[in-house]
Amino acid sequence: MGFIARPALQRLLRYSVVAVAAAAASTGAVAALSPFTLNAGAFTGGTTFTGDNILVSDYSTITFNGVGGFTDTGFLAVSAVQNGGSTFTPSGLNSTYGLYFAFSGTGTTTVANPALAPTFGSFTSMTYTLYGYNGTASFGFSGNTPTETAVGEVVLATGTLINGAVGTLPSGNGITFTPSANADLTFSALNPAFFVAPSPFYGMAITAFTNTTSEVEPFANGFRIRQGGGSLNFAAPIPEPETYALMLAGLAAMSFVVRRRTRKAAA
Repeated sequence: MGFIARPALQRLLRYSVVAVAAAAASTGAVAALSPFTLNAGAFTGGTTFTGDNILVSDYSTITFNGVGGFTDTGFLAVSAVQNGGSTFTPSGLNSTYGLYFAFSGTGTTTVANPALAPTFGSFTSMTYTLYGYNGTASFGFSGNTPTETAVGEVVLATGTLINGAVGTLPSGNGITFTPSANADLTFSALNPAFFVAPSPFYGMAITAFTNTTSEVEPFANGFRIRQGGGSLNFAAPIPEPETYALMLAGLAAMSFVVRRRTRKAAA
């Protein structure tokens, strides 16, 4: 009887190794661009398209509070899509329909004049909503407040901050500087007809932004980014260390049960 239980234990241990390896492999998947298929016809006359990266134009205002805190609000207008390194404009995008992200975030950063010294910091919160709309829209500012003119928007997705970093580098002339930012965010797809593949859709969005000095408009306690450059792509969420711990604990418990049955069977 004991010889029956031992192969079961060996199979369990083999499954344990495979499960841990598969979970570990999932962390590496985030490093590669993940393909997706979207259907603009879900809310307008657009067509279905496939890509692995979304290009956006950034219209945002960053305001400092003077003691290391900042707010960042604005819009990210989708300008094009990439697939395998090739950039294209999906049929109808920004003519018969459009897409944009509205976002608002807060964070902390070093206190310095960004035109004279590098600064670095991190986001502490962020929320965003992805909208689709019919027709065309323009993006800009009313004073320091970002504006958009889209009408009849449809909510397609929402998300919140996982983590993110910000920084600025002076240009060397004592006047201008270049800001950059990146963030990992949750991604909750709310319109199944729009998010065709994969199904279920990715649960994480990865963003990165770097701007030239001509896109940065400083004011007394902050700066505007007008038509800055950025990108967004998707990934499956990375399992947290606690997930691995729970997985291994469960596997250990299963191994204990099999060993106990082995001993009983051999007795």
